[in-house]
Amino acid sequence: MGAAIFSLPHWISPWRGIWEKWVPHCARPDCERRHHLWSRVHPSRHGIVVDGSWYCLNECLERALEAAFRSLSSRSNKGASPHRIPLGLLLLSRQQVTVEQLRRALEAQRTAGYGRIGEWLRTLGFVNEEQVTAALARQWSRPILRGNALPTAHHRIPQIPLALLESFAMVPVDYIPATATLHIGCNDRIEYRVLYALEQMLECRTEPCLLVSRAYQDALRRWSEQTREREICFEQMADIGECARVVRSYAARVAASEIRLAVCDRQFWVRLFRPRQPPLDLLLRRPEDTLCAPSSSISTAAVPHL
Repeated sequence: MGAAIFSLPHWISPWRGIWEKWVPHCARPDCERRHHLWSRVHPSRHGIVVDGSWYCLNECLERALEAAFRSLSSRSNKGASPHRIPLGLLLLSRQQVTVEQLRRALEAQRTAGYGRIGEWLRTLGFVNEEQVTAALARQWSRPILRGNALPTAHHRIPQIPLALLESFAMVPVDYIPATATLHIGCNDRIEYRVLYALEQMLECRTEPCLLVSRAYQDALRRWSEQTREREICFEQMADIGECARVVRSYAARVAASEIRLAVCDRQFWVRLFRPRQPPLDLLLRRPEDTLCAPSSSISTAAVPHL
């Protein structure tokens, strides 16, 4: 009779993957429970996935969140916006304003200390809305979506915090599930870092376009008819540690199974995935930007009943 030969490593490997799936270990190397079998299988042990890694619910999760926030802050401070021809010079080159009109608009902008040059040119009556939007489209090399071409099927568009859209003057206009493509309409500028954050959070590809102000306001009003109960904003954050504690507290409160994080200029965007419910979005003012936040920034929303 032939002798049966068993290869122990080949027998163990399939079970190792199943074991790691059902009894995960904390991703932090200094976790006290990481190498203890009973601690891993104990029913009272809970954890959450953060950016693809599993962490114990309490101290390990908070430390992981602190590290993630610091990493996001360092990445957001790198890189500069590409150089673009100033809008006033574009309008001047197209002979839609004169040198004197541009000078008066720049002087009004400097005296007031706020607003964009396109807004002041419109306020002074030197150009109309369509001319400014056409110049912006050329400045950003993007198409213009006319108001009468806006789709109305908002039910298929992924969840995006309304406060985030208001802060960056953008609004979703369509979503193509077959290609996972989200079309974003922008009013007066294109924030590519925010578009990148949307791609991270929603696992999609974004395609920006320009909207005239009337079309943007109409689209934003229709979008705002959806409830705000799935987003919470925090304006005052003392430090990174407080950001981590707030997120950990809400994650435990809603029994979140996964946390995703992104940075949108001066805000941290945190998405808590909840079982059998839509995600909960937290928008936290970055601590280093709390004291210099502009007046048009995201406002604090009332904390909903969860």
